[in-house]
Amino acid sequence: MSSKRISFKVEGEVQGVNFRSFTVKQANNVGVTGYVKNASDGSVQGEAQGNESSLKKFVEHLNKGPSAADVNKVETSEIEPKQGESGFSQ
Repeated sequence: MSSKRISFKVEGEVQGVNFRSFTVKQANNVGVTGYVKNASDGSVQGEAQGNESSLKKFVEHLNKGPSAADVNKVETSEIEPKQGESGFSQ
């Protein structure tokens, strides 16, 4: 099983709506590692690593977001995988 890593940026009404804790929960559910953080431009950004199907499910969750969020756009790009990461943090 080869590991892939993506960077992601979620735009819309995504800060102050528990988006980061939602992201951590979904990442743990689908089995990806990485991190998520609020960005100064109002978006939520981060990186996620796992197998292709797990990442696909994870991005589907990002597109939905928690019920209070209003996601306008999710951008992802493939980046170099990292070694030794054990969980998903915020």
